[in-house]
Amino acid sequence: MKITEQSADLRVHIAQHAKDFKLSWVQLGQGLYSVWRDKLYHSWDFDKFEDYVVRELGLKKPLALKLLKTYFFVEQDEPVYLKKEFAESRDTAVIPSYESLDVLRRAHGQKELTREDYTKLRKDIFEKGKEASLVRKDLTAIIKERKKVDPEQEREARHEQSVRRLVTALRSFQKDMETLKLVDADIIEEAEDLLKRLEAHDPQAH
Repeated sequence: MKITEQSADLRVHIAQHAKDFKLSWVQLGQGLYSVWRDKLYHSWDFDKFEDYVVRELGLKKPLALKLLKTYFFVEQDEPVYLKKEFAESRDTAVIPSYESLDVLRRAHGQKELTREDYTKLRKDIFEKGKEASLVRKDLTAIIKERKKVDPEQEREARHEQSVRRLVTALRSFQKDMETLKLVDADIIEEAEDLLKRLEAHDPQAH
């Protein structure tokens, strides 16, 4: 099919509109951050920031907070994203979405990640435009791989789980003993005493 000048122009315009759409969250995030930082919502008769975004903007609280936090992160740690030259030098398909940048923000605070880990995630987002869901999977896999398990803590966790299972079983058996009168009263009292001691050992078993 022959490409006409009109269809070529349309292609360029659509790509630009898509790029503008992907970047449009920046202005909203910047505005939300200003409102939150300066508590402007008070002067607009809102007690809380959440009330303002829900009632006036019709945004769900989690989304508004994500936009706010992601904008702050980009402004502080990835300001190159906010520069006009960044968008102009990137193809539309690889412009990072705010969802991907939010994943990068979360990765930035993970102590398990090395500098190399973060650099790779950043490259996937900024240079390849990798989708947030895929980046999130990569982040989860890296953290799982990097996270060191303390053998002593692992043994303690297994011990606590065993105690909780014993408490649950003993509590159930105690009710049956009382209801069905399966054993003498003194044995029931001993069971109650043991149950209390186990629960004192592990308060979460209550």
